[in-house]
Amino acid sequence: MGEILVARLRDAMLGLGSPATSQNHEHVIAELHHAHRDYRTCGYASLAVRLPRLISTAHAAHSKDHALLGRGYLLATRLLIKLDEQQLGWMAADRARQLAAAAGDPLAVAESARQLAVLARKAGWQDQALTLALNAAESPELREVGRSGTALRGLLVQSAAYTAAWKGDPDGMRELTAEAAALASGLGDTRLRDLGGFCPATVQLHLVSAENSVGDPARALAAAHAIDPAALPTTERRARLYTDIAHAHNRWGRRDACISSLLAAERCAPQEIHARPAVQALISGLLLSGRTTSDLRGLAARVGALRA
Repeated sequence: MGEILVARLRDAMLGLGSPATSQNHEHVIAELHHAHRDYRTCGYASLAVRLPRLISTAHAAHSKDHALLGRGYLLATRLLIKLDEQQLGWMAADRARQLAAAAGDPLAVAESARQLAVLARKAGWQDQALTLALNAAESPELREVGRSGTALRGLLVQSAAYTAAWKGDPDGMRELTAEAAALASGLGDTRLRDLGGFCPATVQLHLVSAENSVGDPARALAAAHAIDPAALPTTERRARLYTDIAHAHNRWGRRDACISSLLAAERCAPQEIHARPAVQALISGLLLSGRTTSDLRGLAARVGALRA
């Protein structure tokens, strides 16, 4: 499913996709809402049809809606990052940035900066990733948007915290995470659900990932145990919790606990787990590093880790 998604997004971005028969503007807006819902619920089979068609349709429209097309490209960027397609991710993120600027949408401008920061981090450009995220968080335009702007500032600070973890700076990571937690606490309820949500539980979830990245599985698991999965706003975020727990157990050499967490992630969001290269790589490593159980072999077969 991941390969199908990438191929269809690539074709849509290259102008080779097929627009919907109806290019009614209200219909395209509704399709974008449905695409975000598919992402939140990890409905990749539906998303593989809906999002590429939406991008092709929005490009084919006689009167371009820069804001709508830009939000479509932002969603495409998040998917391409998740599926480890960095080259297409850069292309989508840059288009999203230009469209957001043309639309004069400060939230979309800031979110495109966040996605560019993620891509820069994955490229090994840690200083640039930090600068992108923190500069966007301090944007005066973002501060004028109200509570949604505050939530997006929190997401940007979280991104910077994760980059600090990648740089091997646990103190900086925890300081930035505390700043994001203070912003989330001040908001009270979940904001920006279409961007993964921002609330105290999602900040704590980022802390799990960050502690894994600085190489401290004990702290990662302690942070994870403080999260009620039901408090996370989307299926996609809950699946991330279980996979992060699996990575922490794997770092600590706890094979059985790692496999149990992967199976929990699969029960939560099977299409997500079956599509992600990072999960496939983890399972492939388990196959090579120790005894193989029927649970592990079955999971490996379902995610395609046995193809080699």
